[in-house]
Amino acid sequence: MKTLQSLFFYLYMFGLMVVMGLIGLPLLLAPRSWARAWLRVYLSLLWLGMRLIYGVTFEVRGRENLPEGGALIASKHMSMWETLAYWGILQDPAIILKKSLVYLPFFGWFAVKLGNIAIDRKGGARALKKMLSDAARRGEEGRQVLIFPEGTRVKPGEAPEFKPGIAGLYLSMNVPCVPVALNSGVFLQSYCGLNRSGKIIVEFLEPIQPGLDKPTFLRQLHERIDTASRALEGMS
Repeated sequence: MKTLQSLFFYLYMFGLMVVMGLIGLPLLLAPRSWARAWLRVYLSLLWLGMRLIYGVTFEVRGRENLPEGGALIASKHMSMWETLAYWGILQDPAIILKKSLVYLPFFGWFAVKLGNIAIDRKGGARALKKMLSDAARRGEEGRQVLIFPEGTRVKPGEAPEFKPGIAGLYLSMNVPCVPVALNSGVFLQSYCGLNRSGKIIVEFLEPIQPGLDKPTFLRQLHERIDTASRALEGMS
């Protein structure tokens, strides 16, 4: 049954992406705010389908922990769901994505239009330097820069060491870093297949203020995200 539900949802998700993408193609030449509004319409329809097909909903907690203006957001990463969801949850995020995603039809086109940050994971120091430069510009624009510090999707209970990019961003941007815990992997598989019905919870935690040294920052960030995510998994 779950396999059939997953297949049906995939058809719905990607079919909707194609239809909405084709209709919204002229928005790639319009102001960025128009494309962002169109993406929110797509997400609203996508979450409706997720609720009706999967019985999966979501709740956002801790919005009071989001500072005004530029900030660094560091989120747990369990499924493709949050890669999309933050475009609806946050006001105007600049999400750090692997470069290969920008070449995808529709998704990649709108990702570029919305001013997200693509990084070549094989680019070494040069790619890291470009990411830091792009992130600094987005922060100066008052946008929230979002990164998945684990670098890839992980299963519930897993807590790998963070990639070096998050420390570089924290030290260079000089803005608060907001850790984010979530439990999407309890309900959804890596690419949004169904595990079981229920409610995904996304929780913004207390910000880590700028000024810490690298080891202290990484330790605090890892502990906060891991502890809160395990707690959310246990509540599911």
